[in-house]
Amino acid sequence: MNIDLVRQKIMNNLNKKVKVTVHGLRNKVSRYEGVLYKTYPNIFSIIEDGVEKSFSYNDYITGDVKIKFL
Repeated sequence: MNIDLVRQKIMNNLNKKVKVTVHGLRNKVSRYEGVLYKTYPNIFSIIEDGVEKSFSYNDYITGDVKIKFL
């Protein structure tokens, strides 16, 4: 998967609802549900209950971050 394709896919879904699952250290899994808020050259962010959370495109490519578009 190419980072430019991932960036384009996320930019095409700006301001739409998403569910984000983050697989962290020691099998810790965090889930967020919000709206795709902004994109930057290396990260994208969602806004959940007024709080902005940012994730990197590389984490999405490696599978550490999963996005479900609603």
